[in-house]
Amino acid sequence: MGTGAHKQLHWWGFVLTFAGAVLFSTKAVMVKLAYREVQIDAISLLMLRMLFSVPFFVAVAWWNSRQEGGTPVSRRDWMWVVICGLLGYYASSWFDFIGLQFISAALERLILFLYPSFTAFINYFLFRQNLSRRQGWALLITYLGIGIAYYGELQIDYGKEGFFFGSLMIFICAITYAGYLAGSGRMIPKVGATRFNAYAMLAASGGIFLHYLVEKGIGGFDWTGEKVQFGVMLAIFATVLPSFFLTAGMKRIGSNNAAIISSIGPVSTIAQAYFFLGEPVHGPQILGTVLVVLGVTMIGWKSNSPVG
Repeated sequence: MGTGAHKQLHWWGFVLTFAGAVLFSTKAVMVKLAYREVQIDAISLLMLRMLFSVPFFVAVAWWNSRQEGGTPVSRRDWMWVVICGLLGYYASSWFDFIGLQFISAALERLILFLYPSFTAFINYFLFRQNLSRRQGWALLITYLGIGIAYYGELQIDYGKEGFFFGSLMIFICAITYAGYLAGSGRMIPKVGATRFNAYAMLAASGGIFLHYLVEKGIGGFDWTGEKVQFGVMLAIFATVLPSFFLTAGMKRIGSNNAAIISSIGPVSTIAQAYFFLGEPVHGPQILGTVLVVLGVTMIGWKSNSPVG
């Protein structure tokens, strides 16, 4: 491949990854708007999100199954794909939607952005991947940033009902999502990125639909145009498009570069929360965000030297 073509691929990889990260960052704002505007509960909104996402992932899974020369996948690997999907887009999404009922969208995104550090810990303790000195400093900076931002939120929301519970739910969401990422990092080379993404999403959708039926039963949903509108927007703009954008971008620029570019997420969410939700922006939040983005960037940066 010529240098010009390589640069073009790199440019498109950057654009797709950046767009995917910004679109993913709209999720918290849309969820908060839905809670405020249409009075919907967490599992119903999550069900709508996946209901309108499923057709796209079914189409991708069907298209992928018709491609010749695909790598055969063992039953054990399929089991891990299902587990990853349930962990990443069912469990973590459920904790996330619950937490967003009690804390701001900006704080949600900052706490959630602990997932790269949790992924590093999982890889270190379970898969014996060493942490470099740079990554150690990155983890320290990231947690310092979260602490500063959280302190600032406490000055505003202290005493607000469910504040600490909501924070805990997002914290658990970050842990479960880190588990998904650690697992996907081992399954994608075996299954393929597009196929993994589609089938993991389908597995998560199955878990969410079952959860909804157990909690609400058949016919328990009050369908309104406003609720459906939020479900469609969450499905297309905060789920389907960003998931495929990030997958396509990662193919072109690599997972480490994609992780660095995705650090725009907290900044994007804070800006959107300010303009669309009227959430205040304060000094500790800005400082904490800068430190979190710096820490995540250091974690994602691929050193030219081996990690020891």
